[in-house]
Amino acid sequence: MAGTTHTVTNQAPPLAQYDVFTADRALTEAVERHLDPSLLDEGLSELSALGRTSGSAQVQEWGVQANENPPRLRTHDRYGHRIDEVDFHPAWHRLLGKGVSAGLTNAWARPGGHVRRAAGFVVWSQVEAGNGCPLSMTHAAVPALRADPALAAEWEPRLTSVVYDRALRPAHEKPGVLFGMGMTEKQGGSDVRANTTSARPLAEDGTYELTGHKWFCSAPMSDAFLVLAQAPGGLTCFLVPRVLEDGSRNVFLIQRLKDKLGNRSNASSEVEFAGTWARRVGDEGRGVRTIIGMVAATRLDCVLGSAGLMRQAVAQAVHHCAYREAFGGKLIDKPLMRNVLADLALESEAATTLALRLAAAYDDGSERERALLRIAVPAAKYWVAKRCAPLAVEAAECLGGNGYVEESGMPRLVRESPLNSVWEGAGNVQALDVLRALSRDPQVLDAYLGEVGRARGADHRLDGAIKDLLTELADLEGAEGRARRLVERLALVLQGSLLVRYAPPQVADAFCAARLGGDGGAAFGTLPHTLDLATVVERARPQV
Repeated sequence: MAGTTHTVTNQAPPLAQYDVFTADRALTEAVERHLDPSLLDEGLSELSALGRTSGSAQVQEWGVQANENPPRLRTHDRYGHRIDEVDFHPAWHRLLGKGVSAGLTNAWARPGGHVRRAAGFVVWSQVEAGNGCPLSMTHAAVPALRADPALAAEWEPRLTSVVYDRALRPAHEKPGVLFGMGMTEKQGGSDVRANTTSARPLAEDGTYELTGHKWFCSAPMSDAFLVLAQAPGGLTCFLVPRVLEDGSRNVFLIQRLKDKLGNRSNASSEVEFAGTWARRVGDEGRGVRTIIGMVAATRLDCVLGSAGLMRQAVAQAVHHCAYREAFGGKLIDKPLMRNVLADLALESEAATTLALRLAAAYDDGSERERALLRIAVPAAKYWVAKRCAPLAVEAAECLGGNGYVEESGMPRLVRESPLNSVWEGAGNVQALDVLRALSRDPQVLDAYLGEVGRARGADHRLDGAIKDLLTELADLEGAEGRARRLVERLALVLQGSLLVRYAPPQVADAFCAARLGGDGGAAFGTLPHTLDLATVVERARPQV
């Protein structure tokens, strides 16, 4: 029996038993904007169903369980046979199965698939981000495999399946499969052309034997992997199945699992190839060109995943402050806290709006939209992923000491928040890729300027930012040293143009003032006090 001094008051109820999708106005409006009207009812219905699943207390508990019980490597069985298996907590399998059944690996095979999947990925990332890695890589493997039409015809139906089959058996016996990726090596890192894994041709055309080591290979219990190795003709992309067609295990030696800062429910590993059977994907010597479609798709997922983490952090902060009282009133009504919450909400909405716009460009598929993606994806990945960590930390602070306690869920968001900035090319890699795109293809800049130009004349601060950006872009000589500044401005101007066109005036006004007009500080909560911040905060508040 509780003591008389232990009456609990002034605590926010759990943010649970709600629809994560429909409670997010920026996300729902983006789907309504970008999805064809003929698909809208079906799309909103399926996303709302996923939103209710994501917001349920049961599924949230699965996320906690998966995070608190990380995977365990078993290199050998009881008899000493090498098995190289990873055991996951049952909650991990439940979450991954839900993600697959929700179509998060099925963007390429249905109309409006990228927008629908992108919105779902944002929603599902808010439960437990660890299972997002195999979902992302499975989705992203499709464009790489299309370099070989025969391979694509064989594997694509399995990749886009909505059936999760965890068994390790030949892929042709399974209704659905998962894919992983192995690019980086300890001596090369992001410089994949320095890879030393070798590929020796076998008698059967297109087949090889791999020897080497991969420093990072996530989700090692996947059914197959796309990897890079040095063939006689140069760096080449290969498909490595986990189990061969005859049912025997391929040589896939898991040396250890990484002990990571966050993303702990997902297994990231080091693997050895020693006579490992592989099938070539694309031509010899064109490995980077072949796998780049996969990299671009996973980079967009880094944007989507960061947007999802941001949204959950903001939702938790606003929800807490709507109930918590201090100094004679609700925290949400205090001018200084309102400023902080509004600033966080701006960052979250800008990330979501940009991420869904890029997903819509994938669905469009026109040459102009593809050109936009070549510059906008690395710019968005650079900036949105970079903003995730400081936002998560500030949102946790909104809960005070409660936000520093594991039970709040905020420490898990904080630990997860730097991840997407590191994976699929860290910040400098993204910045250099933007410079490379600008220097190689004039259509890239034309597509970007055409996109931001749609909002010209609507806000003087945006117009000024576009003008300043054009001045910076006029001379790219020696631009590497200022590449981060340039890419930051590219992302901010693009976000500003989208918010001016699509967001409520209060949101667009605040963003342009603080992010483009210089009327904001370096920390969150430094917006001009004359803005309508209450409307911005109320828009971000999840309705439970």
